[in-house]
Amino acid sequence: MNRLQYDQVRQNDRLIRPMVSGDLSAVLEIELQSYSHPWSETVFRDCFRENYRLWAYDCGGVLGGYAIVAHMYDEAHVLNLCVAPAVRREGAGRHLLRHLLAHAAHEGMEQGILEVRASNQAAIDLYQSEGFRIIGERPGYYPSPEGREDAIVMTVNLSSA
Repeated sequence: MNRLQYDQVRQNDRLIRPMVSGDLSAVLEIELQSYSHPWSETVFRDCFRENYRLWAYDCGGVLGGYAIVAHMYDEAHVLNLCVAPAVRREGAGRHLLRHLLAHAAHEGMEQGILEVRASNQAAIDLYQSEGFRIIGERPGYYPSPEGREDAIVMTVNLSSA
């Protein structure tokens, strides 16, 4: 099998499905690898609610990422979108983002909103490339090893998507 064929098979192994409580140990591992101040298991368990959408990025049976979105009124608030280090830079974050936005639009949400660390330029670039625009800032929103870090607030219109 050549490299192109291998990549095509590998991409076909990737799917987005609803997250289940059985995914939490893998979610927590990715969370610990990714953030200086990770969410606790209790926080994730509290997200299994009717108005939340929890998505798992499945890589051939191995969790490669996840997204947590709260649907409130007409707004889809992306609370957490994280990709495992092993599959970063392969389009997993973009795939998750597009999926959750399409799903939110299908459910009648009119806008997507999120906060992102001001220092996370890669994420800001991803969100802007997917149509998000900066609408504000939340000073000291995130804990960081140095104290607190500002959040950039971004939004995207879903009613025209």
